[in-house]
Amino acid sequence: MNQSEREIYLIKELLKEMPRYREMKIPDDEEGRWKLLRSLFNVRPPHPASSDFLQIQDEYLSEKIRQRGITDSAALPRTKANERICLWQGDITSLRCDAIVNAANSALLGCWQPCHSCIDNIIHSLSGVQLRIRCNEIMEAQGHEEETGTAKITPGYNLPCKYVLHTVGPIITGMLQKKDCELLESCYRSCLELAAANGAQSIAFCCISTGVFRFPQDKAAKIAVETVSRFLKTDSSIDQVIFNVFTNQDLAIYRRLLEK
Repeated sequence: MNQSEREIYLIKELLKEMPRYREMKIPDDEEGRWKLLRSLFNVRPPHPASSDFLQIQDEYLSEKIRQRGITDSAALPRTKANERICLWQGDITSLRCDAIVNAANSALLGCWQPCHSCIDNIIHSLSGVQLRIRCNEIMEAQGHEEETGTAKITPGYNLPCKYVLHTVGPIITGMLQKKDCELLESCYRSCLELAAANGAQSIAFCCISTGVFRFPQDKAAKIAVETVSRFLKTDSSIDQVIFNVFTNQDLAIYRRLLEK
């Protein structure tokens, strides 16, 4: 199969699984088919998938990720502030490293809104349906929603990274409180501890809680840098911590903190 054939196969299989979408027309253009396929990934419940489906899905996603481009974390320059810290602007799903951090919600099952722009959505979309299935297994075994400030680890599946660390950041609904800052610090510390415990030597952090969770960007970055710096003083197993930013505003904030 070529990519178009894989895409059409996956869409048809997913439409069969979900009867309410069966009458949807498959777009003729590649961009439209990917948007539909991603949407179907986003709304698919975490039930098992056949080996044939997973094989074709994995071939499709691996090739799509290759075409989008992969950045090797080993090639990233180190910062002036700390030779074990890097600052990188880009798409975290294209980063080849040991672990990337996902800003998850408390259900830990990914974003269900089709093609939403959040990091949780794109990580689940490109890793494959296995990620939601695995997260569901973790949550069923746990028996309750994930607490803010904690973290769980899963394989990266089709992503270039080995692991995904899922952490739930604080949601800001009014004035920023001391407890919010403590919980955000706990997110970074929990991810670092979990990464080290699983042998990860490189870890990439997104800007936890600064999107729809509304944590002030400047304060969040300061907490992130201080927490990571403290951890690295006592840990020698992690060689590289990457602060991954997407917007120019976050890039400028982290540069002020890391390139003094």
